Formats: sequence, structure tokens, C-alpha cells
Amino acid sequence: MSVVEESVLPRGNDPRRDVMRTPEEVAAMLRLHALGWGVRRIATELECSHMTVRRYLEAGGWTPVKVPPRSKTLDGLESWLAERFRRHRGNADVVRQDLQHEHGLRVGLRTVERAVAPWRRELEAEARATVRFETPPGHQLQIDFGELRTAVGGEPRGKIYLFVATLGHSRRLYVQPFRHERQSAWLDGLEGAFRHFGGLPQEVLLDNAKALVTHHDPETREVLFNERFHAFARYWGFRPRACAPYRARTKGKDERGVGYVKRNAIAGHSFVGWAALEAHLAWWMREVADVRVHGTTGEPPVERFLRDEAHALRPLEGRPPFRQIRELTRQVHADGFVDVDTNRYSVPWRLIGTAVTVRISDGQVHVFQAGVEVARHAERHGRRERVIDADHRVGLLGASKPPPAPSSAELLRPLSEYEQLIGGGW
Repeated sequence: MSVVEESVLPRGNDPRRDVMRTPEEVAAMLRLHALGWGVRRIATELECSHMTVRRYLEAGGWTPVKVPPRSKTLDGLESWLAERFRRHRGNADVVRQDLQHEHGLRVGLRTVERAVAPWRRELEAEARATVRFETPPGHQLQIDFGELRTAVGGEPRGKIYLFVATLGHSRRLYVQPFRHERQSAWLDGLEGAFRHFGGLPQEVLLDNAKALVTHHDPETREVLFNERFHAFARYWGFRPRACAPYRARTKGKDERGVGYVKRNAIAGHSFVGWAALEAHLAWWMREVADVRVHGTTGEPPVERFLRDEAHALRPLEGRPPFRQIRELTRQVHADGFVDVDTNRYSVPWRLIGTAVTVRISDGQVHVFQAGVEVARHAERHGRRERVIDADHRVGLLGASKPPPAPSSAELLRPLSEYEQLIGGGW
């Protein structure tokens, strides 16, 4: 005689477990109970839990199952999520990374996407609502930096930074390459644009770069510009204006200009050196960018500039560059160097620990101590370079060879000198 083993269903697969039943099934429970059926017999007949039958019989009819609300991992972080989602311009994965780093919460990307869904719709609505703002001639200059890698001077994948300035009315471009994106590059790029266009705009629209903007409140729109950049704006007489945080589209003319420069002026090219890169960009601005028919205005930018905008720019009046003379106070480090823009310049080692004045002008770094020039170097424009003058190490132990020992002839004195000292001869 064979034995048939009864399979045991796990609780999660039990068809009779306590789940909400339909109103028709509950009505059948009541009818069977009125006929004298027991609770367990009804549960077996309807393939449900006897607790389900008992609950509906006690209620006297169908009632919805009340599921207590479940607490969510991101409860209480709504304001933080909204701010961070807008800061990262809708990138939910970066928000997920910030959650782990700042709050110690390890959640899935899908969880974050569900939480930020309302704000994503807001960002999309804002993007659709953005309208083109046309500026009058001479009113606005938009500036930005673009970063890319290309072959310059034998470096197959060297990184360069492109400063791009775009006149709002004519769409005429100015491009200048740099090896970094520090504040000095922003200021030199702006002055290069002023000279290229032959005049000054009323305002300069920029992104919230840390080198230029110290603080920008996204709600009150209160802007605190960097003190030195503010002095630069006063010197040249233009009004600085920062884009709303996370709304780079308000600077769209220059955003598109940066992409145009990357794709058209640089892509596919290599350069034997920095001078060749600068010469190529000067040719490209003159022969390509200025004379192309612009997709929005329908005119070559240089024609629109000469006709409408050149006379609307304010004259430069022969003012020298803002950074022509720059003075800093520095402490000489224990290794005999001073730091300027991340680069290190040597000074005489005896000045270790003293305060010196560093003056940068005409591509030279001058170091003064008590009003006396003690060192001079050519200014370096890279990052973390060391410039050493060997004379600054003379006298430092191990820094130079000791003077040659005197010869034996120099050590011998004539006997006549000794005779004069003691009197008489030998």
C-alpha cells in the first residue's frame, strides 16, 4: 500500500490566509452561517482563513481592511530632498549618494526617484516655461568656462579650460584658453573680451562659480559676490549679475556657445604648443565664428555687432589691466618658499619665518622684505609648481659645496715676518 505525503504550503502561499474578501464572498459567509454552518466549515468552503470568516461575521457584513500606515525611510527629509534635488539639477542618483554620506541612509535609486517625483515635474515645467530673453545692444555679456582634454605640446590628453564670452544681442563670441579656472583666469578672460569687443557692456551675467560668488540664496536671491571680483566690477564699471541657483538656462546663450566652441573649434585638433592653440582660436573666431549665419538671429554675428552693438558698448578709455599690479603678504615657510596661487617661489633661506610682500606684475613675481627686493621669478600659470633660485640656498647646510681649502703655499709665511715679530734672527 502506497503512502501519499501531504505537502505543506508555506504561510506566504497559503490561499486561506487572512486577506480582504469581496462583498459577494462576505454575503456568502453570512448566508452559510445563517444555515448553521460553523466558522471553520465556511473557511474551508471559501478557501480562506477562519479568522477572516470570524471577523466578517462579527462585523455583520463586508468592511474594508484597515492597513496601518507604514513609516518610510525618507520621512522628515522632504525639505532636504527638495533642496538637494534642485541643487543637482534633477539627478536622483547624486541625491542618493548624498543621503548615504550625510545621513547614513543606504536606499535604492528607485526609492529616491519615487520621493523626488513631485519636484521632477516642477523642474520639467520650469524648463518648458523658459522663454528666450533678448537683450538690447551693449546691455549684457554672458561668460562661462568649459573644460575638455586635447593634445597640446605633446601631452595626448592634456586638460584645458576655455573661457567663453558671448554678447547677448549680436551673439559675437570671444574665447581664451587657460590652464586653470581660478579667479585670475576669470578676470583675465573678461579683460580679454573687453579688448576684443572694443568696449564695455552694462552688465555681465555669470554662473555661481566659487571664484566669483561667495553666497547666493536660492529663495531670497540675495547674492554676495567675491570681494576682489566686486572690486574688479567697480574698476571697469559694469554690473555683475548671477544666474538663479540651478537655473543655468538663464545663461543659455553662453552655455550653447561653450558647446559650440568645444565641438567646432577644438574637436579633432591637436596643437604643438600653447601659442599654437591661442593662434588657432584667434583664427577660428575671425574666420568661422564671426561670419557664420547664427541659427537664432539669422545673421553673421560680426555684421550684427558692427551695425547694432559696437557703438552701444562703453569705451575702455585706455585703462590698464586690473591685475597689472597685485600685492600679497606671505609668510616664508620653513623650506624657504612662499606660496602664490598654489605655486611655490624660493626666497633667501635666512628669511624663513618672516613676513614678506609679494608683488605680481608684468608676468613677474617680486618678493620684498622691509621694502627691499629679495627675490624675483617669472610668474608660473600652472598648479603646484616649484621655482627655485640656487643663490637663495647659498650658505644653507648641504645646499652648496664648501669653499676650496687654501693651498699649502697660502699657509706658509716668510721667516722674515717671524724675525720682525720676535726680534733678531734664528
